[in-house]
Order: sequence, then C-alpha cells, then structure tokens
Amino acid sequence: MGEINRITIEGKGYVLMPEADYEDLLDIVDARAVKARIDAGEETWPDSVVKALIAGENPARVFRKHRGMTMAELAEKTGLSQPYVSEIETGKKAGSIEALKAIAGALMISLDDLT
Repeated sequence: MGEINRITIEGKGYVLMPEADYEDLLDIVDARAVKARIDAGEETWPDSVVKALIAGENPARVFRKHRGMTMAELAEKTGLSQPYVSEIETGKKAGSIEALKAIAGALMISLDDLT
C-alpha cells in the first residue's frame, strides 16, 4: 500500500492515498457486498454456466443441464411437450411468455435469466 496522508480542510478530515490503493478498497467493499448477498442465500452460477451463457448458448438448455434435468423431466415439470421444449432450446421457437415462466419456475431461476 502506498503512502496515506491525512489532511484537514476547513475543519474536515480527509485521507489522501494513491488511486490504485483506493481502487483496491473499492474492490474489498464490492467483495463484501457480494459475500453478504451469497450469505443471505442468493444463488451464484458456476464458471461453466457463465461461460456457456456468454458464448450464446440457449439459457433454458444451460440452466436445465446445470440443474441435472433431462429435457423430458423439464417438459414434465412444466406441463409442456418435449418437442416444444426442444424447439425453445434450439431457438426454433421463442416460446410463449407462459411457457417461459413455466420453464423459469421449474429451473428455479427468474424469467430474466432466460432472456
């Protein structure tokens, strides 16, 4: 850590430090906020899920596989036909809002996670 100087201007105390040290402090604060959300029960995604989504893979398929479900199991849990689920996963059909809500519910994710 670089040199830290305490200064007073008009009766108020300030700390002067190198910008890199300040950025490190912000990272620590951000990390603590993320840890608090995780400790409160917010789910995180493994690297493989994040990479698949970034690569443009279909979110329904990515999250289904992450949950360890077959397409038949997802279809059964959602009340949708397996061919319809397949068409959504392959991008042949966008899926109705009702279908996407059912898929999100079955996969325990938000509807936003599918878009």
